[in-house]
Amino acid sequence: MARPRGFDTALAVEQATHLFQERGYTATSLPLLTERLSIGSGSLYAAFGSKEGLYAQVLARYCDDLVDRLAEHLDSTTDIRVTVRDLLLALASADLAAPEQSCLLVGAATERTGHPATVERVRSAMAAMESVLAHALERAQRRGELRAAHSPVELARFLTTFVQGLRVMGSAGADRAFLEAAVSGALKALD
Repeated sequence: MARPRGFDTALAVEQATHLFQERGYTATSLPLLTERLSIGSGSLYAAFGSKEGLYAQVLARYCDDLVDRLAEHLDSTTDIRVTVRDLLLALASADLAAPEQSCLLVGAATERTGHPATVERVRSAMAAMESVLAHALERAQRRGELRAAHSPVELARFLTTFVQGLRVMGSAGADRAFLEAAVSGALKALD
C-alpha cells in the first residue's frame, strides 16, 4: 500500500515557482529546492520525477495562469487602449516592485533554449497570449475603437513581443520613467 504524500504538491509548485523566478533553472540546485520546499529529495522525485519534472509543472502552471489572467482582464474591458495601457503599466510596476521575481516565461525562453519541452511550452504560451490579445482587439475593432485598417493579429503579435521586451527591461533594472515612456510608445500602435 502506498504511503500518503506528506506535503502539498500545489504549495510545493508555488514555492518552487518563486525560487525558479529568483534564480533561474540552472542556479536552482536540488538541495536548494528540497530545503525551500521542506521535503526530502526522495519525496521530490516521487512527486515530480525530477527537478526537470518539477520545473515543467511550475512553467505549465505559470503560463496557464498568465494566459488566464490576461483573458480575464481583456474580457472585462470596454476600452482597449485603457486596458492595454493598464496591463502594460501593471507589468512594469510588478517588475519594479519585485525585481527578484522575474518573469518565468522570459527566463524559460532565454535560459532553456536547448530543451524542446520548455521551448514548446514557451511557444504555446506566446501563441495563447497572442490569440487572447487578437480576439480582444477584434472585439475592439467591431466596437469602433480601432481603425479598420489595423490587423488585430499583427497588433497582437506586436504586443506579445513588446510585453516580453518590457519584462526583460524591467528585469534589467530600467527605471519607471523608461518603462512608462516605452509603454506610451507602444500604445501608439493602436492609433
